[in-house]
Amino acid sequence: MYDVPDQTGKLVVVTGANSGTGQEAAKRLAAAGARVILAVRTPAKGEAAKAEILAAQPRAQVEVRRIDLADLASVQEFAELLGADEPHLDVLVNNAGVMNPPSRMTTKDGFELQFGSNFLGPFALTVRLLPLLLAAPAPRVATMSSIAAAQGSIHFDDLQWQRRYRSMAAYSQSKLADLMLSNHLAKLSAERAWGLVSVAAHPGVTRTNLQSAGAALGRERPNLLNRIGYRLAPLQGVAVGAEPILFAAADPSAESGAYYGPNGLFGLAGTTTRVRAPKAALDTEANARLWQVAQDLTGVALPTILRK
Repeated sequence: MYDVPDQTGKLVVVTGANSGTGQEAAKRLAAAGARVILAVRTPAKGEAAKAEILAAQPRAQVEVRRIDLADLASVQEFAELLGADEPHLDVLVNNAGVMNPPSRMTTKDGFELQFGSNFLGPFALTVRLLPLLLAAPAPRVATMSSIAAAQGSIHFDDLQWQRRYRSMAAYSQSKLADLMLSNHLAKLSAERAWGLVSVAAHPGVTRTNLQSAGAALGRERPNLLNRIGYRLAPLQGVAVGAEPILFAAADPSAESGAYYGPNGLFGLAGTTTRVRAPKAALDTEANARLWQVAQDLTGVALPTILRK
């Protein structure tokens, strides 16, 4: 099991920290000494996760705060309240996401649910928190992508899937977009000497409630094909599946602009290693274009002081 380096004195925000890889990452970061904010959509579930963490680590410093990444007003409120309460933020872990709703659904702001929740929400949160991050001595943003990003394409002519919705293709696009976000943020940091490390990761195939809950959105239970797929998928537990994002968030050797995931066959499972990013995520012009599109869609741009 990956041994998380000492995080004493660091403030870390983990989105989607009430279950799965997010809760596991929050638990292990707290065990390593970090003060961890569980950024969750449902506070009651966050409090339950906090209780589980404290049961295992009674001295852990854990706090629950509400954020709904499918609601840009909620993202803004979260960032503003955190900025009012804290002098800086050391690490942001963009972990939360939804997967494969069976029909096209939208966020509160009218975006296709997966593109909005998995990419536009984290984009807006990251940009809004940049001043707080850059006030830290060694800021870092770790963003969870997916093995599905390798099959993704950015449909600039139909980002919201209004023509013909395909749930898995929409998911793959959103996770490729996350990887492109991480890479462009790393590029901006290097060009502007921010000193911020931006790292991406994917968990391989890990059994969490993301697959089952996502596929059941709008239904009482996942369909037969999804249920069979979950049974046949490699059995990788959350403890191992969370390690790539933990490495991205905490390891001193993690490189800005790099991508980490399992080292096993096809990247489905295994121990954490640096992995090759899909070619589409290495297109700097496309990355910059997507960043601009995200700014336009969300209305969230780099603060003036950071644009030079």
